Amino acid sequence: MTQRVFRPEQARTIADAFAKHGVEYLFIGKGGAILLGYPGATQDVDLFPKKSEDNGRRIVAALREIGFELGAGDETDIVQGKDFVQISSGPFDVDLVFAPDGIDSYEAAARNAERVENFPVMSIADIIASKRAAGRKRDLMELELLEEFRKVFEAGKRRGGI
Repeated sequence: MTQRVFRPEQARTIADAFAKHGVEYLFIGKGGAILLGYPGATQDVDLFPKKSEDNGRRIVAALREIGFELGAGDETDIVQGKDFVQISSGPFDVDLVFAPDGIDSYEAAARNAERVENFPVMSIADIIASKRAAGRKRDLMELELLEEFRKVFEAGKRRGGI
């Protein structure tokens, strides 16, 4: 059995396929924080796609190109923008979160987003807000570390280092 762990090459695979298909999305959650430089590990790729049928169809095409086997139910859930779609039928696990806790809209999150190489990443402030709003025990345990990382990250941006 292979170990399911988020690795940067998975993010690159997603970013390349989503760019090719014109998908509008952000990396979110702990994986997004890791792309910003947060020292940690997670098991899957969490994405916040823009909710529209056209974007959903582009997501389906991109995921299939990567090697995900999507059934009719998965495709419908993605195209319709179901709040949470968990996909484990491919080379790695992907969670599509069309309505992340604590985030008003995709447009607002996209305005605050960071660009790391070719990765569109939700801002660390929004990642923290979402984890806080979700209120899951594992997220709450991580908040103090994420807040400390946020201070370092934002200080580096002010100095032009990040």
